[in-house]
Amino acid sequence: MTSPFRIGDGPAVNRLGFGTMQLTGPGVWGPPADPETAVAVLRRAAELGTDLFDTADSYGPEVAEDLLRRALHPYSGLTVATKAGLLRTGPGEWHPCGRPEYLRQQCELSLRRLGVERIDLFQLHRIDPAVPADEQFGVLAALKAEGRVAEVGLSEVGIEQIEQARRVVDVATVQNRYNLVDRASDAVLRYCTEQGIGFLPWFPIASGRLAEPGGPVAETAERLRATPAQVALAWLLRRSSVMLPIPGTSTLAHVEENARAADLELDREAVEKLDAAA
Repeated sequence: MTSPFRIGDGPAVNRLGFGTMQLTGPGVWGPPADPETAVAVLRRAAELGTDLFDTADSYGPEVAEDLLRRALHPYSGLTVATKAGLLRTGPGEWHPCGRPEYLRQQCELSLRRLGVERIDLFQLHRIDPAVPADEQFGVLAALKAEGRVAEVGLSEVGIEQIEQARRVVDVATVQNRYNLVDRASDAVLRYCTEQGIGFLPWFPIASGRLAEPGGPVAETAERLRATPAQVALAWLLRRSSVMLPIPGTSTLAHVEENARAADLELDREAVEKLDAAA
Protein backbone atom coordinates (compact mmCIF):
# COMPACT_ATOMS: atom_id res chain seq x y z
CA MET A 1 0.00 0.00 0.00
CA THR A 2 1.41 3.42 -0.99
CA SER A 3 1.67 6.31 1.45
CA PRO A 4 -0.89 9.11 0.96
CA PHE A 5 0.14 12.41 -0.63
CA ARG A 6 -0.93 15.85 0.54
CA ILE A 7 -1.99 18.20 -2.27
CA GLY A 8 -0.82 21.68 -1.32
CA ASP A 9 -2.32 22.63 2.02
CA GLY A 10 -5.27 20.29 1.51
CA PRO A 11 -5.91 16.84 2.91
CA ALA A 12 -3.73 13.84 2.08
CA VAL A 13 -5.17 11.57 -0.62
CA ASN A 14 -4.54 7.98 -1.58
CA ARG A 15 -2.15 8.08 -4.51
CA LEU A 16 -4.30 6.05 -6.90
CA GLY A 17 -7.11 8.31 -8.07
CA PHE A 18 -9.84 8.13 -10.69
CA GLY A 19 -10.18 10.07 -13.96
CA THR A 20 -13.67 10.72 -15.30
CA MET A 21 -13.01 11.35 -19.00
CA GLN A 22 -14.02 7.84 -20.10
CA LEU A 23 -17.45 8.19 -18.51
CA THR A 24 -18.67 10.42 -21.35
CA GLY A 25 -19.80 9.55 -24.89
CA PRO A 26 -17.56 8.77 -27.89
CA GLY A 27 -14.94 11.43 -28.56
CA VAL A 28 -15.46 12.65 -24.97
CA TRP A 29 -18.67 14.19 -26.27
CA GLY A 30 -22.18 13.86 -24.88
CA PRO A 31 -23.54 11.56 -22.19
CA PRO A 32 -22.58 7.92 -21.72
CA ALA A 33 -24.75 5.21 -23.23
CA ASP A 34 -25.52 3.99 -19.71
CA PRO A 35 -25.50 6.80 -17.13
CA GLU A 36 -26.56 4.44 -14.33
CA THR A 37 -23.44 2.33 -14.83
CA ALA A 38 -21.29 5.48 -14.88
CA VAL A 39 -22.72 6.51 -11.51
CA ALA A 40 -22.19 2.99 -10.16
CA VAL A 41 -18.54 3.02 -11.31
CA LEU A 42 -17.87 6.30 -9.47
CA ARG A 43 -19.50 5.03 -6.30
CA ARG A 44 -17.61 1.74 -6.48
CA ALA A 45 -14.31 3.60 -6.88
CA ALA A 46 -15.04 5.54 -3.69
CA GLU A 47 -16.03 2.33 -1.88
CA LEU A 48 -12.66 0.83 -2.83
CA GLY A 49 -10.80 3.70 -1.18
CA THR A 50 -10.32 6.13 -4.05
CA ASP A 51 -10.54 9.62 -2.63
CA LEU A 52 -9.14 11.74 -5.50
CA PHE A 53 -11.45 12.26 -8.48
CA ASP A 54 -10.25 14.23 -11.50
CA THR A 55 -12.68 15.78 -13.98
CA ALA A 56 -12.99 18.82 -16.30
CA ASP A 57 -15.64 21.17 -17.61
CA SER A 58 -14.73 20.00 -21.13
CA TYR A 59 -15.50 16.30 -20.53
CA GLY A 60 -18.81 15.99 -22.31
CA PRO A 61 -18.68 19.00 -22.06
CA GLU A 62 -20.18 19.35 -18.56
CA VAL A 63 -21.28 15.70 -18.51
CA ALA A 64 -18.55 14.31 -16.24
CA GLU A 65 -18.99 17.00 -13.59
CA ASP A 66 -22.74 16.34 -13.53
CA LEU A 67 -22.16 12.60 -13.13
CA LEU A 68 -19.67 13.19 -10.33
CA ARG A 69 -22.16 15.29 -8.42
CA ARG A 70 -24.95 12.78 -8.93
CA ALA A 71 -22.77 9.91 -7.74
CA LEU A 72 -20.75 11.37 -4.87
CA HIS A 73 -22.08 14.74 -3.65
CA PRO A 74 -21.44 16.04 -0.98
CA TYR A 75 -18.02 14.36 -1.44
CA SER A 76 -17.43 13.58 2.23
CA GLY A 77 -13.75 12.70 2.66
CA LEU A 78 -13.09 13.11 -1.08
CA THR A 79 -10.93 15.55 -3.06
CA VAL A 80 -12.45 16.71 -6.35
CA ALA A 81 -10.21 18.22 -9.01
CA THR A 82 -11.55 19.87 -12.13
CA LYS A 83 -10.06 21.79 -15.05
CA ALA A 84 -10.88 24.69 -17.37
CA GLY A 85 -9.17 26.14 -20.41
CA LEU A 86 -10.26 23.98 -23.33
CA LEU A 87 -13.24 24.82 -25.56
CA ARG A 88 -15.14 21.97 -27.23
CA THR A 89 -16.65 22.28 -30.70
CA GLY A 90 -17.41 18.62 -31.35
CA PRO A 91 -16.30 15.03 -30.67
CA GLY A 92 -12.53 14.84 -30.36
CA GLU A 93 -12.11 18.60 -30.84
CA TRP A 94 -10.26 20.64 -28.21
CA HIS A 95 -9.23 24.32 -28.41
CA PRO A 96 -7.27 26.26 -25.77
CA CYS A 97 -9.05 29.28 -24.31
CA GLY A 98 -7.25 31.05 -21.50
CA ARG A 99 -8.95 34.45 -21.49
CA PRO A 100 -9.22 35.47 -17.83
CA GLU A 101 -12.93 36.23 -18.07
CA TYR A 102 -13.54 32.80 -19.60
CA LEU A 103 -11.54 30.95 -16.94
CA ARG A 104 -13.41 32.82 -14.20
CA GLN A 105 -16.75 32.04 -15.85
CA GLN A 106 -15.90 28.34 -16.13
CA CYS A 107 -14.82 28.22 -12.51
CA GLU A 108 -18.19 29.63 -11.44
CA LEU A 109 -20.04 27.13 -13.63
CA SER A 110 -18.00 24.23 -12.25
CA LEU A 111 -18.78 25.36 -8.71
CA ARG A 112 -22.47 25.27 -9.60
CA ARG A 113 -22.35 21.90 -11.40
CA LEU A 114 -20.33 20.24 -8.66
CA GLY A 115 -22.50 21.77 -5.96
CA VAL A 116 -19.65 23.21 -3.89
CA GLU A 117 -18.60 26.62 -2.57
CA ARG A 118 -14.92 25.96 -3.21
CA ILE A 119 -13.15 23.68 -5.70
CA ASP A 120 -10.51 21.48 -4.04
CA LEU A 121 -8.13 21.61 -7.01
CA PHE A 122 -8.68 23.86 -10.05
CA GLN A 123 -6.34 23.14 -12.96
CA LEU A 124 -5.55 25.14 -16.08
CA HIS A 125 -6.25 22.52 -18.75
CA ARG A 126 -3.90 24.15 -21.26
CA ILE A 127 -1.91 27.37 -21.40
CA ASP A 128 -3.45 29.37 -24.24
CA PRO A 129 -0.63 30.67 -26.49
CA ALA A 130 -2.88 33.55 -27.63
CA VAL A 131 -3.16 35.00 -24.12
CA PRO A 132 -0.24 36.22 -21.95
CA ALA A 133 0.54 33.36 -19.59
CA ASP A 134 0.77 35.63 -16.55
CA GLU A 135 -2.83 36.75 -17.16
CA GLN A 136 -3.96 33.12 -17.04
CA PHE A 137 -1.94 32.43 -13.90
CA GLY A 138 -3.20 35.69 -12.42
CA VAL A 139 -6.85 34.69 -12.57
CA LEU A 140 -5.97 31.39 -10.87
CA ALA A 141 -4.25 33.34 -8.11
CA ALA A 142 -7.27 35.64 -7.78
CA LEU A 143 -9.72 32.73 -7.57
CA LYS A 144 -7.59 31.18 -4.84
CA ALA A 145 -7.36 34.44 -2.91
CA GLU A 146 -11.14 34.80 -3.12
CA GLY A 147 -11.65 31.30 -1.72
CA ARG A 148 -13.30 29.99 -4.89
CA VAL A 149 -10.56 27.37 -5.27
CA ALA A 150 -8.38 25.77 -2.61
CA GLU A 151 -5.42 24.67 -4.74
CA VAL A 152 -4.19 25.38 -8.26
CA GLY A 153 -2.77 22.98 -10.84
CA LEU A 154 -1.42 23.06 -14.40
CA SER A 155 -1.69 20.61 -17.28
CA GLU A 156 0.68 19.80 -20.16
CA VAL A 157 3.47 22.12 -19.09
CA GLY A 158 7.25 22.20 -19.01
CA ILE A 159 9.53 23.23 -16.14
CA GLU A 160 9.90 26.83 -17.35
CA GLN A 161 6.13 27.25 -17.49
CA ILE A 162 5.74 25.80 -13.99
CA GLU A 163 8.36 28.17 -12.64
CA GLN A 164 6.73 31.12 -14.41
CA ALA A 165 3.39 30.19 -12.88
CA ARG A 166 4.90 29.78 -9.41
CA ARG A 167 6.01 33.41 -9.50
CA VAL A 168 2.30 34.29 -9.63
CA VAL A 169 0.51 31.51 -7.72
CA ASP A 170 1.39 28.42 -5.71
CA VAL A 171 1.23 25.35 -7.96
CA ALA A 172 0.06 22.23 -6.12
CA THR A 173 -0.09 19.77 -9.05
CA VAL A 174 0.96 19.17 -12.63
CA GLN A 175 -0.97 16.91 -14.98
CA ASN A 176 1.03 15.71 -18.01
CA ARG A 177 0.76 12.67 -20.23
CA TYR A 178 3.05 9.99 -18.81
CA ASN A 179 3.16 6.20 -18.88
CA LEU A 180 5.45 3.24 -19.53
CA VAL A 181 5.87 4.07 -23.22
CA ASP A 182 5.67 7.88 -23.08
CA ARG A 183 8.22 9.34 -20.69
CA ALA A 184 8.69 12.70 -22.40
CA SER A 185 7.85 14.40 -19.09
CA ASP A 186 10.61 12.66 -17.12
CA ALA A 187 12.35 15.97 -16.39
CA VAL A 188 9.08 17.54 -15.26
CA LEU A 189 8.43 14.54 -13.00
CA ARG A 190 11.89 14.92 -11.43
CA TYR A 191 11.25 18.61 -10.86
CA CYS A 192 7.86 17.93 -9.26
CA THR A 193 9.39 15.25 -7.04
CA GLU A 194 12.09 17.64 -5.86
CA GLN A 195 9.58 20.44 -5.25
CA GLY A 196 6.83 18.33 -3.64
CA ILE A 197 4.36 19.07 -6.42
CA GLY A 198 1.80 16.36 -7.13
CA PHE A 199 2.14 14.77 -10.60
CA LEU A 200 -1.04 13.41 -12.20
CA PRO A 201 -0.11 11.28 -15.24
CA TRP A 202 -2.94 11.15 -17.73
CA PHE A 203 -3.28 8.13 -20.05
CA PRO A 204 -1.43 6.20 -17.32
CA ILE A 205 -2.14 2.60 -18.35
CA ALA A 206 -0.74 2.74 -21.89
CA SER A 207 1.89 0.04 -22.35
CA GLY A 208 1.67 -0.73 -26.07
CA ARG A 209 4.06 -3.38 -27.35
CA LEU A 210 5.45 -3.86 -23.83
CA ALA A 211 2.24 -5.72 -22.93
CA GLU A 212 2.39 -8.05 -25.95
CA PRO A 213 3.16 -11.73 -25.28
CA GLY A 214 6.80 -12.03 -24.29
CA GLY A 215 7.08 -8.34 -23.48
CA PRO A 216 8.24 -7.10 -20.06
CA VAL A 217 4.77 -6.03 -18.91
CA ALA A 218 3.18 -9.31 -19.93
CA GLU A 219 5.99 -11.32 -18.34
CA THR A 220 5.79 -9.35 -15.09
CA ALA A 221 2.01 -9.64 -14.99
CA GLU A 222 2.17 -13.40 -15.47
CA ARG A 223 4.88 -13.86 -12.85
CA LEU A 224 3.07 -11.72 -10.26
CA ARG A 225 -0.40 -13.06 -11.15
CA ALA A 226 -1.55 -9.57 -12.05
CA THR A 227 -2.91 -7.85 -15.16
CA PRO A 228 -0.88 -5.62 -17.50
CA ALA A 229 -2.94 -2.61 -16.36
CA GLN A 230 -2.10 -3.32 -12.73
CA VAL A 231 1.60 -3.63 -13.57
CA ALA A 232 1.55 -0.32 -15.46
CA LEU A 233 -0.11 1.47 -12.53
CA ALA A 234 2.13 -0.16 -9.92
CA TRP A 235 5.19 0.94 -11.91
CA LEU A 236 3.94 4.53 -11.91
CA LEU A 237 3.32 4.47 -8.16
CA ARG A 238 6.85 3.15 -7.62
CA ARG A 239 8.33 5.79 -9.95
CA SER A 240 7.87 8.78 -7.60
CA SER A 241 6.38 9.62 -4.22
CA VAL A 242 4.44 12.52 -5.82
CA MET A 243 2.88 10.34 -8.54
CA LEU A 244 -0.94 10.40 -8.53
CA PRO A 245 -2.22 8.18 -11.37
CA ILE A 246 -5.83 8.79 -12.36
CA PRO A 247 -6.88 5.78 -14.45
CA GLY A 248 -10.40 5.99 -15.79
CA THR A 249 -12.87 3.36 -16.90
CA SER A 250 -16.55 2.96 -17.65
CA THR A 251 -16.86 -0.59 -16.29
CA LEU A 252 -17.16 -1.95 -12.77
CA ALA A 253 -14.78 -4.82 -13.53
CA HIS A 254 -11.99 -2.47 -14.57
CA VAL A 255 -12.44 -0.07 -11.65
CA GLU A 256 -11.97 -3.01 -9.28
CA GLU A 257 -8.98 -4.29 -11.27
CA ASN A 258 -7.31 -0.88 -11.27
CA ALA A 259 -7.88 -0.36 -7.53
CA ARG A 260 -5.92 -3.52 -6.74
CA ALA A 261 -2.82 -2.04 -8.38
CA ALA A 262 -2.20 0.01 -5.22
CA ASP A 263 -1.42 -3.23 -3.37
CA LEU A 264 0.78 -4.76 -6.08
CA GLU A 265 4.42 -4.91 -5.00
CA LEU A 266 6.89 -4.86 -7.88
CA ASP A 267 10.20 -6.53 -7.03
CA ARG A 268 13.54 -5.10 -8.11
CA GLU A 269 13.75 -7.37 -11.16
CA ALA A 270 10.39 -6.14 -12.43
CA VAL A 271 11.19 -2.47 -11.82
CA GLU A 272 14.56 -2.70 -13.57
CA LYS A 273 13.03 -4.46 -16.56
CA LEU A 274 10.22 -1.92 -16.88
CA ASP A 275 12.50 1.07 -16.33
CA ALA A 276 14.71 -0.08 -19.21
CA ALA A 277 11.91 -1.11 -21.54
CA ALA A 278 10.69 2.14 -23.09
